[in-house]
Amino acid sequence: MGDRLAILGGLPVRKQPYPGWPVLGEPEEQALLRVLRSRRWGRHGQGEIERFEERFAHLHGAACGLAVTSGTVALRVALMAIGIQAGDEVIVPPYTFLATATAVIEANATPIFVDIQPDTYNLDPQSIQPAITPRTRAIIPVHLAGLPADMDAILEIARRHGLCVIEDAAHAHGAQYRGRAVGSLGDLACFSFQSSKNVSSGEGGMVLTSDPELFDRARAFHDCGRRPAGAWYEHHVISGNYRMTEFQAALLNCQLDRLEEQFARREANGRYLAERLGRIPGLILQTGRTAHVRHAYHLFIFRFDPAVYGVPKRVLIEALKAEGIPASEGYPVPLHRQPLFVNRAFGPYTGCLAGRPELDYGRVSCPVAEAACEQAGWLYQSVLLGSQSDMDDVVRAFGKLHEHRDELKRLDATARTEPQ
Repeated sequence: MGDRLAILGGLPVRKQPYPGWPVLGEPEEQALLRVLRSRRWGRHGQGEIERFEERFAHLHGAACGLAVTSGTVALRVALMAIGIQAGDEVIVPPYTFLATATAVIEANATPIFVDIQPDTYNLDPQSIQPAITPRTRAIIPVHLAGLPADMDAILEIARRHGLCVIEDAAHAHGAQYRGRAVGSLGDLACFSFQSSKNVSSGEGGMVLTSDPELFDRARAFHDCGRRPAGAWYEHHVISGNYRMTEFQAALLNCQLDRLEEQFARREANGRYLAERLGRIPGLILQTGRTAHVRHAYHLFIFRFDPAVYGVPKRVLIEALKAEGIPASEGYPVPLHRQPLFVNRAFGPYTGCLAGRPELDYGRVSCPVAEAACEQAGWLYQSVLLGSQSDMDDVVRAFGKLHEHRDELKRLDATARTEPQ
């Protein structure tokens, strides 16, 4: 039974868990107690929030940072800052978390889905040009998994058409593109500090920009429409309270202290895995211009070639889990196939299709993203915080699946013929 697949009753490759997330210790405890005892738990001018904004902006090569309640809110605030209006269109990829597109709807604009590259899973610049119309106002490239998008090509298209570029960098804390920090490449950039992210406070987000005017607008939108020189009860734009708390910022300052060491470990383990897993037939890894970027490895993305394995992705992911590898199926459906978009269930945001009332998301075709949803799986960033021996277990598990792929085909065939 030693070499039999664990899903068929054999012994798993490993039984011990991979590193837990988030990493924490005495610094986090002391920081939270310090804020608690201060009785100053919200933004007050010279606290943890301002310190974190300055540090995070500096790390990413931006002049200004604005801490907000979530990555979703960061996207919405950035869109409002550029003056987005009903009838405007924003180009987004369909292989991303829902918020990249729903933030556009919540800004009363129209998300236009453009396909991704098969090697990077990022927005395909060659597909952007045909999607541009007189109503297009912005492009939101996502640095998926922490791998920077092809920003040279995207920025050139944006300049040619007078479009704003908002980086969705929710996966890309500390990443770099051709020697420049992600977050400093577009007009604005948005980060998330949600529970799974490489820098986390459970929830939270950040807007970065080096444009003072955009920053002033974003700051007003995140703080009930106030302006720095105005009175407390003086509100200039429709907005809400999207301010971060001191507790979140205290955690984030501690987590930021850990980022460089964790980044280096993820990067080393990601490259180690890529070199060894790349030898396994039928296993296709996220690649693309890696010589010119610093990959943040929020995710390690792999794809099973159906011609080699011949079974649905879920069977292979369940087999990996049985071997002790905490793999994920990733996004099971592209955004344009989500019921929200197919049914245009946009609630009160009636202006979001003002310029395209006939738009039928059910007829949108993004074949590369659709194939990725069928074939691609993920390892989360915490797996990459393990030792080289831990990575060797990942390689052994994938090798075991390839060696016994015919048994997985029989398992799948049996499951499909059994009565439900």
